[in-house]
Amino acid sequence: MTKDVIALTPKMPDTRSLLAGLFAGGPNLGLTATGDGAILQLCTHHGRPLVSVEAPILIHVSGEAERLLGASVSAPPLPYWWTETRASTALPEAEHLANSVCGRLTTLLGGAVWPRGAATTRMVTASGDPSPFDTEDSVAAAAPGAPAVDVLTESTVVVLSDRPVAAFTTWLSEVLRTASAQNRALHLVTPADVRLTLPLHRPLAVPPNRWVIQDPAGGYYDGLSGVRLAWRNGTFTPTGTTVADAFTKHSAPTPERQLTIAFRTIHVPDADLVLGRSLETAWRHLTGRPPVGWGTAEPVNLPWSPRQLTNLARDRSPTPTHLVAVGDPDRPAIATLRTTRTTASVAQDITLTLGYPSATDVLLDAIEPLAATLANEHNLTTMLTTLRAAGSDLTLPPRLEAPPVPVSFTLGERDVRAAGLTHARHPPLALHPRPLGPHTRPALHYPLGDGTNSDAWTTLQKLTSHLKEASGAT
Repeated sequence: MTKDVIALTPKMPDTRSLLAGLFAGGPNLGLTATGDGAILQLCTHHGRPLVSVEAPILIHVSGEAERLLGASVSAPPLPYWWTETRASTALPEAEHLANSVCGRLTTLLGGAVWPRGAATTRMVTASGDPSPFDTEDSVAAAAPGAPAVDVLTESTVVVLSDRPVAAFTTWLSEVLRTASAQNRALHLVTPADVRLTLPLHRPLAVPPNRWVIQDPAGGYYDGLSGVRLAWRNGTFTPTGTTVADAFTKHSAPTPERQLTIAFRTIHVPDADLVLGRSLETAWRHLTGRPPVGWGTAEPVNLPWSPRQLTNLARDRSPTPTHLVAVGDPDRPAIATLRTTRTTASVAQDITLTLGYPSATDVLLDAIEPLAATLANEHNLTTMLTTLRAAGSDLTLPPRLEAPPVPVSFTLGERDVRAAGLTHARHPPLALHPRPLGPHTRPALHYPLGDGTNSDAWTTLQKLTSHLKEASGAT
Protein backbone atom coordinates (compact mmCIF):
# COMPACT_ATOMS: atom_id res chain seq x y z
CA MET A 1 0.00 0.00 0.00
CA THR A 2 2.97 2.33 -0.54
CA LYS A 3 1.71 5.75 -1.54
CA ASP A 4 4.77 7.92 -0.80
CA VAL A 5 7.80 7.72 -3.08
CA ILE A 6 10.97 9.73 -2.41
CA ALA A 7 13.94 10.53 -4.64
CA LEU A 8 17.27 11.21 -2.87
CA THR A 9 19.66 12.77 -5.37
CA PRO A 10 23.16 14.25 -5.11
CA LYS A 11 22.27 16.89 -7.71
CA MET A 12 19.52 19.48 -7.62
CA PRO A 13 16.40 18.56 -9.62
CA ASP A 14 16.52 21.41 -12.14
CA THR A 15 13.76 22.42 -14.53
CA ARG A 16 14.83 19.87 -17.15
CA SER A 17 14.86 16.90 -14.78
CA LEU A 18 11.60 17.95 -13.08
CA LEU A 19 9.87 18.24 -16.44
CA ALA A 20 11.17 14.80 -17.40
CA GLY A 21 9.66 13.40 -14.22
CA LEU A 22 6.38 15.26 -14.50
CA PHE A 23 5.99 14.12 -18.13
CA ALA A 24 5.76 10.52 -16.88
CA GLY A 25 1.99 10.72 -17.20
CA GLY A 26 2.01 11.99 -20.76
CA PRO A 27 0.86 15.33 -22.19
CA ASN A 28 -2.79 14.95 -21.18
CA LEU A 29 -2.25 15.60 -17.48
CA GLY A 30 -2.70 19.04 -15.97
CA LEU A 31 -0.21 20.75 -13.66
CA THR A 32 -1.22 22.94 -10.72
CA ALA A 33 0.52 24.32 -7.64
CA THR A 34 -0.44 24.74 -3.99
CA GLY A 35 1.28 25.60 -0.73
CA ASP A 36 2.49 28.93 -2.15
CA GLY A 37 4.07 27.05 -5.03
CA ALA A 38 5.93 24.56 -2.82
CA ILE A 39 3.81 21.61 -4.00
CA LEU A 40 3.15 20.69 -7.64
CA GLN A 41 0.20 18.50 -8.60
CA LEU A 42 -0.32 16.28 -11.60
CA CYS A 43 -4.06 16.18 -12.31
CA THR A 44 -6.36 14.39 -14.70
CA HIS A 45 -8.27 16.33 -17.33
CA HIS A 46 -11.17 16.32 -14.84
CA GLY A 47 -9.00 18.19 -12.35
CA ARG A 48 -8.56 15.27 -9.95
CA PRO A 49 -5.11 15.36 -8.30
CA LEU A 50 -3.09 12.22 -9.02
CA VAL A 51 0.34 12.95 -7.56
CA SER A 52 1.70 15.77 -5.40
CA VAL A 53 5.37 16.59 -5.88
CA GLU A 54 6.96 18.68 -3.16
CA ALA A 55 9.62 21.24 -3.93
CA PRO A 56 13.05 19.59 -3.62
CA ILE A 57 14.67 20.10 -0.20
CA LEU A 58 18.43 20.40 0.23
CA ILE A 59 19.32 18.30 3.29
CA HIS A 60 22.28 19.52 5.35
CA VAL A 61 21.41 17.50 8.47
CA SER A 62 22.91 14.07 9.04
CA GLY A 63 20.68 11.14 9.94
CA GLU A 64 17.36 12.48 8.70
CA ALA A 65 16.90 9.89 5.94
CA GLU A 66 17.70 7.08 8.39
CA ARG A 67 15.42 8.55 11.09
CA LEU A 68 12.41 8.82 8.80
CA LEU A 69 12.94 6.08 6.19
CA GLY A 70 14.87 3.37 8.06
CA ALA A 71 18.49 2.39 8.54
CA SER A 72 18.68 0.58 5.19
CA VAL A 73 18.00 3.69 3.09
CA SER A 74 20.81 4.60 0.67
CA ALA A 75 21.11 8.35 1.09
CA PRO A 76 23.81 10.21 -0.88
CA PRO A 77 26.54 12.07 1.06
CA LEU A 78 25.54 15.43 2.55
CA PRO A 79 24.25 17.70 1.24
CA TYR A 80 21.69 15.92 -0.94
CA TRP A 81 18.29 16.71 -2.40
CA TRP A 82 15.08 15.14 -1.07
CA THR A 83 12.13 15.18 -3.50
CA GLU A 84 8.95 13.69 -2.11
CA THR A 85 5.92 12.56 -4.09
CA ARG A 86 2.54 11.51 -2.78
CA ALA A 87 0.21 9.30 -4.82
CA SER A 88 -3.50 9.58 -4.11
CA THR A 89 -5.38 6.29 -3.85
CA ALA A 90 -8.43 7.97 -5.37
CA LEU A 91 -7.18 6.77 -8.77
CA PRO A 92 -5.43 3.44 -9.42
CA GLU A 93 -2.73 4.85 -11.73
CA ALA A 94 -1.41 7.37 -9.20
CA GLU A 95 1.06 5.08 -7.41
CA HIS A 96 2.68 3.97 -10.68
CA LEU A 97 2.92 7.59 -11.75
CA ALA A 98 4.72 8.56 -8.51
CA ASN A 99 7.16 5.68 -9.05
CA SER A 100 7.88 6.93 -12.56
CA VAL A 101 8.36 10.56 -11.50
CA CYS A 102 11.04 9.57 -8.95
CA GLY A 103 12.58 6.94 -11.23
CA ARG A 104 13.11 9.49 -13.97
CA LEU A 105 14.69 11.95 -11.52
CA THR A 106 17.25 9.43 -10.28
CA THR A 107 17.98 8.22 -13.81
CA LEU A 108 19.04 11.76 -14.72
CA LEU A 109 20.60 12.87 -11.42
CA GLY A 110 21.83 9.70 -9.71
CA GLY A 111 20.93 8.75 -6.15
CA ALA A 112 18.26 6.39 -4.88
CA VAL A 113 14.51 5.97 -4.66
CA TRP A 114 12.68 5.00 -1.50
CA PRO A 115 11.17 2.47 -1.13
CA ARG A 116 13.61 0.18 -2.86
CA GLY A 117 12.29 -1.31 -6.06
CA ALA A 118 9.71 1.42 -6.60
CA ALA A 119 11.58 3.30 -9.32
CA THR A 120 10.47 2.98 -12.93
CA THR A 121 10.79 5.14 -16.03
CA ARG A 122 7.84 3.89 -18.03
CA MET A 123 5.03 6.12 -19.20
CA VAL A 124 1.82 5.88 -17.14
CA THR A 125 -1.56 6.53 -18.73
CA ALA A 126 -4.10 8.09 -16.36
CA SER A 127 -7.71 7.41 -17.24
CA GLY A 128 -9.28 9.51 -14.54
CA ASP A 129 -11.75 6.77 -13.64
CA PRO A 130 -12.58 6.65 -9.91
CA SER A 131 -11.48 3.78 -7.69
CA PRO A 132 -13.43 1.97 -4.95
CA PHE A 133 -12.36 4.72 -2.55
CA ASP A 134 -14.96 6.94 -4.20
CA THR A 135 -18.17 6.39 -2.25
CA GLU A 136 -21.40 8.24 -1.72
CA ASP A 137 -19.76 9.83 1.34
CA SER A 138 -16.73 11.15 -0.53
CA VAL A 139 -16.38 14.47 -2.23
CA ALA A 140 -14.17 14.77 -5.31
CA ALA A 141 -10.81 16.15 -4.23
CA ALA A 142 -10.54 18.45 -7.18
CA ALA A 143 -10.62 21.86 -5.53
CA PRO A 144 -8.01 24.10 -7.17
CA GLY A 145 -4.97 24.52 -4.93
CA ALA A 146 -6.02 21.82 -2.46
CA PRO A 147 -3.53 19.07 -1.55
CA ALA A 148 -4.23 15.67 -3.08
CA VAL A 149 -5.77 13.41 -0.44
CA ASP A 150 -7.28 9.93 -0.44
CA VAL A 151 -10.82 10.69 0.74
CA LEU A 152 -12.45 14.06 1.26
CA THR A 153 -15.88 14.38 2.88
CA GLU A 154 -17.85 17.28 4.27
CA SER A 155 -16.26 16.81 7.71
CA THR A 156 -13.02 14.90 7.23
CA VAL A 157 -9.83 14.69 5.20
CA VAL A 158 -8.50 11.11 5.08
CA VAL A 159 -4.88 10.36 4.24
CA LEU A 160 -3.58 6.79 3.85
CA SER A 161 0.09 6.07 4.53
CA ASP A 162 2.27 3.06 5.23
CA ARG A 163 5.76 4.56 5.35
CA PRO A 164 7.58 3.16 8.42
CA VAL A 165 7.63 6.52 10.18
CA ALA A 166 4.83 9.02 9.56
CA ALA A 167 6.37 12.48 9.83
CA PHE A 168 5.29 16.12 9.79
CA THR A 169 6.19 16.66 6.13
CA THR A 170 5.65 19.87 4.18
CA TRP A 171 2.81 18.19 2.31
CA LEU A 172 1.09 16.89 5.44
CA SER A 173 1.44 20.25 7.20
CA GLU A 174 -0.29 21.81 4.18
CA VAL A 175 -3.07 19.21 4.46
CA LEU A 176 -3.47 20.07 8.15
CA ARG A 177 -3.57 23.79 7.42
CA THR A 178 -6.13 23.38 4.64
CA ALA A 179 -8.31 21.00 6.68
CA SER A 180 -8.32 23.39 9.63
CA ALA A 181 -9.23 26.35 7.40
CA GLN A 182 -12.17 24.33 6.04
CA ASN A 183 -13.29 23.14 9.50
CA ARG A 184 -12.47 19.56 8.60
CA ALA A 185 -10.71 16.92 10.68
CA LEU A 186 -7.57 15.18 9.46
CA HIS A 187 -7.64 11.40 9.88
CA LEU A 188 -4.33 9.70 9.11
CA VAL A 189 -4.89 5.99 8.38
CA THR A 190 -1.91 3.62 8.70
CA PRO A 191 -1.13 -0.06 9.28
CA ALA A 192 -0.31 -1.18 12.82
CA ASP A 193 3.47 -1.24 12.26
CA VAL A 194 3.75 2.49 11.47
CA ARG A 195 5.12 4.93 14.05
CA LEU A 196 4.64 8.69 14.42
CA THR A 197 7.29 11.32 14.98
CA LEU A 198 6.64 13.60 17.94
CA PRO A 199 6.10 16.70 15.74
CA LEU A 200 3.26 14.89 13.92
CA HIS A 201 1.86 13.31 17.08
CA ARG A 202 1.03 16.68 18.60
CA PRO A 203 -1.44 17.93 15.95
CA LEU A 204 -3.02 14.47 15.58
CA ALA A 205 -3.63 14.37 19.34
CA VAL A 206 -5.87 17.46 19.10
CA PRO A 207 -9.54 16.61 18.33
CA PRO A 208 -11.13 16.30 15.85
CA ASN A 209 -7.90 15.08 14.22
CA ARG A 210 -7.17 11.40 14.65
CA TRP A 211 -4.59 8.68 14.01
CA VAL A 212 -6.52 5.68 12.65
CA ILE A 213 -4.95 2.21 12.69
CA GLN A 214 -6.01 -0.64 10.43
CA ASP A 215 -6.47 -3.48 12.92
CA PRO A 216 -4.76 -6.70 11.73
CA ALA A 217 -7.77 -8.56 13.15
CA GLY A 218 -10.18 -6.41 11.13
CA GLY A 219 -11.68 -2.97 11.53
CA TYR A 220 -9.97 0.15 12.87
CA TYR A 221 -8.87 1.65 16.17
CA ASP A 222 -7.46 4.93 17.45
CA GLY A 223 -3.66 4.85 17.52
CA LEU A 224 -3.44 7.07 20.62
CA SER A 225 -6.24 5.69 22.80
CA GLY A 226 -6.86 2.21 21.34
CA VAL A 227 -10.64 2.80 21.11
CA ARG A 228 -12.31 0.88 18.27
CA LEU A 229 -13.47 3.03 15.35
CA ALA A 230 -15.90 2.70 12.44
CA TRP A 231 -16.40 4.69 9.25
CA ARG A 232 -19.79 6.41 9.62
CA ASN A 233 -21.27 9.42 7.89
CA GLY A 234 -18.00 10.35 6.23
CA THR A 235 -15.68 10.15 9.24
CA PHE A 236 -14.10 7.72 11.72
CA THR A 237 -16.00 7.63 15.01
CA PRO A 238 -15.68 5.50 18.18
CA THR A 239 -17.97 2.48 18.35
CA GLY A 240 -17.97 2.66 22.16
CA THR A 241 -15.27 2.45 24.81
CA THR A 242 -13.86 -0.96 23.89
CA VAL A 243 -10.09 -0.97 23.34
CA ALA A 244 -8.69 -3.07 20.49
CA ASP A 245 -6.65 -6.10 21.54
CA ALA A 246 -3.85 -5.05 19.18
CA PHE A 247 -3.39 -1.84 21.19
CA THR A 248 -2.59 -3.69 24.41
CA LYS A 249 -1.36 -7.19 23.59
CA HIS A 250 2.06 -6.09 22.32
CA SER A 251 2.53 -3.59 25.12
CA ALA A 252 5.48 -4.46 27.37
CA PRO A 253 7.71 -2.57 29.83
CA THR A 254 10.81 -1.01 28.33
CA PRO A 255 14.01 0.11 30.04
CA GLU A 256 14.26 3.08 27.65
CA ARG A 257 13.16 6.55 28.72
CA GLN A 258 11.97 9.83 27.23
CA LEU A 259 12.64 13.04 29.15
CA THR A 260 10.51 16.01 28.08
CA ILE A 261 11.08 19.63 29.06
CA ALA A 262 8.23 21.95 28.07
CA PHE A 263 8.90 25.61 28.78
CA ARG A 264 7.89 29.12 27.79
CA THR A 265 10.00 32.26 27.57
CA ILE A 266 8.76 35.84 27.10
CA HIS A 267 10.83 38.58 25.50
CA VAL A 268 10.60 42.27 24.69
CA PRO A 269 10.24 42.55 20.88
CA ASP A 270 13.32 44.68 20.22
CA ALA A 271 15.58 44.65 17.17
CA ASP A 272 18.36 42.74 18.98
CA LEU A 273 16.18 39.78 19.99
CA VAL A 274 17.49 36.43 18.73
CA LEU A 275 15.09 33.50 19.05
CA GLY A 276 16.09 29.90 19.66
CA ARG A 277 18.82 30.70 22.18
CA SER A 278 16.87 29.32 25.12
CA LEU A 279 16.35 26.07 23.20
CA GLU A 280 20.06 25.90 22.38
CA THR A 281 20.90 26.55 26.04
CA ALA A 282 18.68 23.65 27.16
CA TRP A 283 20.09 21.38 24.44
CA ARG A 284 23.71 22.12 25.39
CA HIS A 285 22.94 21.75 29.09
CA LEU A 286 21.42 18.29 28.65
CA THR A 287 23.56 16.85 25.84
CA GLY A 288 26.74 18.91 25.79
CA ARG A 289 26.00 19.92 22.17
CA PRO A 290 23.73 22.35 20.31
CA PRO A 291 21.00 21.17 17.94
CA VAL A 292 22.36 20.15 14.54
CA GLY A 293 19.42 21.26 12.42
CA TRP A 294 16.11 23.08 12.21
CA GLY A 295 13.27 23.50 9.74
CA THR A 296 9.57 24.15 9.35
CA ALA A 297 8.77 20.47 8.70
CA GLU A 298 10.33 17.02 8.46
CA PRO A 299 12.85 16.09 7.21
CA VAL A 300 14.74 18.82 9.07
CA ASN A 301 17.06 20.27 6.46
CA LEU A 302 18.86 23.42 7.67
CA PRO A 303 22.01 23.66 9.83
CA TRP A 304 21.22 25.06 13.27
CA SER A 305 21.18 28.87 13.20
CA PRO A 306 19.25 30.98 15.74
CA ARG A 307 19.67 34.06 13.56
CA GLN A 308 18.16 32.43 10.48
CA LEU A 309 15.37 31.06 12.66
CA THR A 310 14.75 34.58 13.97
CA ASN A 311 14.66 36.06 10.48
CA LEU A 312 12.00 33.56 9.42
CA ALA A 313 9.85 34.25 12.49
CA ARG A 314 10.21 38.01 11.93
CA ASP A 315 9.19 37.68 8.27
CA ARG A 316 6.08 35.70 9.25
CA SER A 317 5.08 37.93 12.16
CA PRO A 318 2.42 38.45 13.45
CA THR A 319 1.48 34.96 12.25
CA PRO A 320 2.85 32.30 14.67
CA THR A 321 5.81 30.26 13.44
CA HIS A 322 6.09 26.51 14.09
CA LEU A 323 9.55 24.95 13.85
CA VAL A 324 11.27 21.60 14.42
CA ALA A 325 14.85 21.02 15.64
CA VAL A 326 16.86 17.80 15.86
CA GLY A 327 20.15 16.67 17.40
CA ASP A 328 22.98 14.35 16.45
CA PRO A 329 21.80 10.86 15.39
CA ASP A 330 23.87 9.29 18.20
CA ARG A 331 22.17 11.49 20.81
CA PRO A 332 18.41 11.34 20.13
CA ALA A 333 16.68 14.64 20.77
CA ILE A 334 13.91 16.52 18.99
CA ALA A 335 12.08 19.74 19.75
CA THR A 336 9.18 21.81 18.53
CA LEU A 337 9.24 25.58 18.89
CA ARG A 338 6.30 27.94 18.44
CA THR A 339 6.89 31.68 18.38
CA THR A 340 3.98 34.05 18.99
CA ARG A 341 4.05 37.83 18.57
CA THR A 342 1.81 40.18 20.54
CA THR A 343 1.88 43.95 20.82
CA ALA A 344 3.88 43.72 24.05
CA SER A 345 6.04 40.62 23.76
CA VAL A 346 7.38 37.66 21.83
CA ALA A 347 6.67 34.25 23.36
CA GLN A 348 8.53 31.02 22.64
CA ASP A 349 6.78 27.76 23.54
CA ILE A 350 9.31 24.94 23.39
CA THR A 351 8.98 21.21 23.92
CA LEU A 352 12.29 19.34 23.97
CA THR A 353 12.32 15.54 24.24
CA LEU A 354 15.44 13.42 24.72
CA GLY A 355 15.80 9.64 24.46
CA TYR A 356 17.85 7.48 26.84
CA PRO A 357 18.74 3.77 26.80
CA SER A 358 17.71 3.34 30.45
CA ALA A 359 16.45 5.23 33.49
CA THR A 360 19.96 5.35 34.98
CA ASP A 361 21.15 7.36 31.97
CA VAL A 362 18.70 10.21 32.68
CA LEU A 363 20.45 13.03 34.53
CA LEU A 364 17.60 14.38 36.63
CA ASP A 365 20.08 16.39 38.70
CA ALA A 366 20.65 18.57 35.64
CA ILE A 367 17.06 19.85 35.58
CA GLU A 368 17.25 22.35 38.44
CA PRO A 369 20.45 24.03 37.16
CA LEU A 370 18.84 24.25 33.73
CA ALA A 371 15.78 25.89 35.25
CA ALA A 372 18.02 28.40 37.03
CA THR A 373 19.85 29.27 33.80
CA LEU A 374 16.63 29.72 31.83
CA ALA A 375 15.09 31.81 34.60
CA ASN A 376 18.14 34.05 35.05
CA GLU A 377 19.18 34.46 31.42
CA HIS A 378 16.18 33.74 29.16
CA ASN A 379 13.06 35.18 30.86
CA LEU A 380 11.53 31.80 31.71
CA THR A 381 7.86 31.92 32.71
CA THR A 382 7.07 28.21 33.26
CA MET A 383 8.82 24.88 32.80
CA LEU A 384 7.38 21.38 33.26
CA THR A 385 9.67 18.35 33.18
CA THR A 386 8.26 14.84 32.73
CA LEU A 387 9.72 11.36 32.35
CA ARG A 388 8.18 8.26 30.81
CA ALA A 389 9.09 4.73 29.80
CA ALA A 390 9.15 4.88 26.00
CA GLY A 391 11.44 4.26 23.05
CA SER A 392 14.66 6.23 22.92
CA ASP A 393 14.20 6.69 19.14
CA LEU A 394 11.52 9.26 20.01
CA THR A 395 8.79 7.78 17.82
CA LEU A 396 5.32 6.75 18.94
CA PRO A 397 3.91 3.27 18.14
CA PRO A 398 0.13 2.62 18.01
CA ARG A 399 0.04 0.67 21.25
CA LEU A 400 -0.36 1.26 24.96
CA GLU A 401 2.66 2.96 26.53
CA ALA A 402 3.37 4.30 29.99
CA PRO A 403 2.16 7.89 30.44
CA PRO A 404 4.61 10.67 31.34
CA VAL A 405 5.10 11.42 35.04
CA PRO A 406 5.98 14.92 36.32
CA VAL A 407 9.48 15.41 37.69
CA SER A 408 9.44 19.13 38.46
CA PHE A 409 7.70 22.43 37.79
CA THR A 410 9.37 25.83 37.63
CA LEU A 411 7.64 29.21 37.91
CA GLY A 412 9.54 32.18 36.52
CA GLU A 413 10.20 35.38 38.44
CA ARG A 414 7.48 37.37 36.69
CA ASP A 415 4.79 34.81 37.50
CA VAL A 416 6.05 34.36 41.07
CA ARG A 417 5.63 38.10 41.51
CA ALA A 418 2.12 37.93 40.03
CA ALA A 419 1.14 35.12 42.41
CA GLY A 420 2.87 36.75 45.39
CA LEU A 421 6.17 35.41 46.69
CA THR A 422 4.80 34.33 50.06
CA HIS A 423 1.79 32.62 48.48
CA ALA A 424 3.91 30.87 45.86
CA ARG A 425 6.44 29.63 48.43
CA HIS A 426 3.83 28.01 50.67
CA PRO A 427 1.54 25.67 48.70
CA PRO A 428 -0.76 23.45 50.82
CA LEU A 429 1.42 20.45 50.01
CA ALA A 430 4.51 18.69 51.25
CA LEU A 431 6.57 20.67 48.76
CA HIS A 432 9.58 22.84 49.46
CA PRO A 433 10.19 25.06 46.44
CA ARG A 434 13.75 26.11 45.82
CA PRO A 435 14.43 29.77 44.98
CA LEU A 436 16.41 30.44 41.81
CA GLY A 437 18.08 33.78 41.18
CA PRO A 438 18.03 36.98 43.26
CA HIS A 439 16.73 36.61 46.81
CA THR A 440 14.29 39.51 46.45
CA ARG A 441 12.76 38.36 43.14
CA PRO A 442 13.43 34.67 42.66
CA ALA A 443 11.96 32.09 40.37
CA LEU A 444 10.70 29.00 42.22
CA HIS A 445 11.53 25.39 41.37
CA TYR A 446 9.15 22.72 42.70
CA PRO A 447 10.57 19.14 42.76
CA LEU A 448 7.74 16.63 42.24
CA GLY A 449 9.56 13.28 42.21
CA ASP A 450 11.81 11.05 40.16
CA GLY A 451 9.29 10.25 37.43
CA THR A 452 8.15 6.92 38.84
CA ASN A 453 5.10 7.90 40.92
CA SER A 454 1.98 8.89 38.96
CA ASP A 455 0.63 10.64 42.09
CA ALA A 456 2.85 13.51 41.02
CA TRP A 457 0.09 14.53 38.58
CA THR A 458 -2.27 15.11 41.50
CA THR A 459 0.39 17.11 43.29
CA LEU A 460 1.01 19.21 40.19
CA GLN A 461 -2.70 19.87 39.74
CA LYS A 462 -3.04 21.06 43.35
CA LEU A 463 0.07 23.22 43.00
CA THR A 464 -1.11 24.95 39.82
CA SER A 465 -4.57 25.50 41.34
CA HIS A 466 -2.92 27.11 44.37
CA LEU A 467 -0.84 29.42 42.17
CA LYS A 468 -3.87 30.41 40.08
CA GLU A 469 -5.78 31.45 43.19
CA ALA A 470 -3.60 34.52 43.46
CA SER A 471 -2.36 35.20 39.91
CA GLY A 472 -5.21 33.98 37.73
CA ALA A 473 -2.70 32.19 35.45
CA THR A 474 0.60 30.43 35.66
